[in-house]
Amino acid sequence: MPVSAESPATISASGLSRSFGSHTAVDNVDLALKRGEVLGFLGPNGAGKTTTMHMLTGNLAPSAGAVSICGVDMLESPVAAKAHIGYLPETPPLYRDMTVSEFLDLAARLHRVPKARQRAAVDTAITRCGLAEVRRKLIGSLSKGYQQRVGIAQAIVHEPDVIILDEPTVGLDPNQIREIRALIRELGNAHSVILSTHILPEVEAICDRVQIMHHGKMVYADTIAGLKQLHSGRTLLVGLNHPPVIDDLRAALVQVPGVVETDIAGDKLFRVRTATDIDPTEGIVALAASRQWGLRQIGPAQTSLEDVFVNLTRGEESS
Repeated sequence: MPVSAESPATISASGLSRSFGSHTAVDNVDLALKRGEVLGFLGPNGAGKTTTMHMLTGNLAPSAGAVSICGVDMLESPVAAKAHIGYLPETPPLYRDMTVSEFLDLAARLHRVPKARQRAAVDTAITRCGLAEVRRKLIGSLSKGYQQRVGIAQAIVHEPDVIILDEPTVGLDPNQIREIRALIRELGNAHSVILSTHILPEVEAICDRVQIMHHGKMVYADTIAGLKQLHSGRTLLVGLNHPPVIDDLRAALVQVPGVVETDIAGDKLFRVRTATDIDPTEGIVALAASRQWGLRQIGPAQTSLEDVFVNLTRGEESS
């Protein structure tokens, strides 16, 4: 949903850092989230996402920095701050020998929902998460898709301002993924949502904004449209009828001012990454003509979120 600049911040984190011995897992990270936003939180394995989420939810103290939830300082008033948060870790915290209703009753009590409102809160969470037909079944007997729904239900039963979901669709089949995505989009209408995932089409389908971490640092934060615009015009798609072998093509094109890198994009089709301040189009056209490569296509490549993600996190991943 559209979010105005005046929308109140639900999460504000500044200068977050966390070290484990000599290893810095998170290094001076800022993160902000407004009501009604769905934020995609991305990064390769070992980037520091889970550590950051543990600090945002108050499960891990930062080595430095501050977190406030709806204006409540997490370090000074952790109980009050956590009351505004619903959290679904990658492995849902479920009691398999309880029924869905029993477990959500327990979750409501743990989240300090007033006794007079507990039944209504559980019923609302069950309805929103599509659990009505399984509410009396043991959680251990449910499919993984339904167990994920129960995990989300426990995260929203107390109507939190902020919902943080860590890989909520891992291991689900395509139909279950579509159902969970629709649920997350619906949640974004009334809450602020952080979605951590490795599934980039999921981010494009659900999220309003994206923040990308790499080696413990935040390397990008913007809308998805802005993220794609970052690399718009920096990649050309070049089609050649008579291309040389790729190594020779790379060696030739890199001599053209503005050409940074060349990769194979398809049959006789090549993706040329370019510098930000020099347009190499005319130089490539002249070179192709002089080498008789048979240039049949040249123009800006359509940039996917995956392309941008790879460019921003290029290099060896952390373990």
